[in-house]
Amino acid sequence: MKAIAYRHSLPIDNTASLEDVELPKPVLEARDLLVRVNAISVNPVDTKVRLGRAPAEGQLNVLGWDAVGIVEEVGAAVSNFKAGDRVYYAGAIDRAGANSELHAVDERIVAKAPTTLDDAQAAALPLTTITAYELLFERLGVAKNGGAGQTLLVIGGAGGVGSILIQLARQLTQLRVIATASRAETRQWCLDLGAHAVIDHSKPLSAELKAIGINEVDIVAGLTQTAQHYAEIIASLKPQGKLAVIDDMVALDLMQLKGKSISLHWEMMFTRSMFKTVDMDEQGKLLAEVAALVDAGKVRTTVNANFGKINAANLRKAHALIESGKAQGKVVLQGF
Repeated sequence: MKAIAYRHSLPIDNTASLEDVELPKPVLEARDLLVRVNAISVNPVDTKVRLGRAPAEGQLNVLGWDAVGIVEEVGAAVSNFKAGDRVYYAGAIDRAGANSELHAVDERIVAKAPTTLDDAQAAALPLTTITAYELLFERLGVAKNGGAGQTLLVIGGAGGVGSILIQLARQLTQLRVIATASRAETRQWCLDLGAHAVIDHSKPLSAELKAIGINEVDIVAGLTQTAQHYAEIIASLKPQGKLAVIDDMVALDLMQLKGKSISLHWEMMFTRSMFKTVDMDEQGKLLAEVAALVDAGKVRTTVNANFGKINAANLRKAHALIESGKAQGKVVLQGF
């Protein structure tokens, strides 16, 4: 099968950083689906793994943690899917990725794709949907239809996770949603997705909030540059507020949270699949729930760029965009 892989951790402007290769068909485990991949999207985790996880000498690594495709085969213990089903999912970080014509994935983290979206549109959603949903409802503990009278600040509202988090918070809670963005186009993107207001994260957050009449917020979703904004996040949170983060940092001084009794919540959407948790199937369930919201017209795709066919040259362009820090919404690729 065709696949895109890397042999060494190289800068993305090096043509060997991602290569077109031929690999054997995956071998299925008992709960696996064999999916013929039709479309993928690219996330920051793709670039982080490429740069930070070098393959063993002589080995190839395949990236890719968003996919839409058709089930071709099922493992011996599969019970929820059959050949011919159109599915979407984000896969597992400790297995080969989906940048390949055929991909093996555990059925528990898979759902049928939204019927109202084409493959490229649907491919934009899984990883960021899981991240945003788990962060909001499981890590922060916001109740469905809850949050009345409370304010959520989404730092990095125009990114992949922010773009779906804004929508889920608006559709499934009563939270007031304030997003951050620093450019006119990203500001409008956040407003179009449902943010009640947008502030500029290139300026002090506390001052930006006060300028729109908000002294403190109840919850902060730190989706990017949390360490850079840390002091302003603490200043902006109410006593006993909550901070949820997803980005990688060298360190945070947790003692700064003590005075206000601020709680810190980590979200990593690969935790369930890495540790085969007893509730691993919750990811498939939440993807099915969001697919229904999409088909009901309540949540929209966050795709903002389609880079064409799934090959090394186009994937290098997508990785370069992600690494620039200027991606808005999601970038997708479709077809081999």
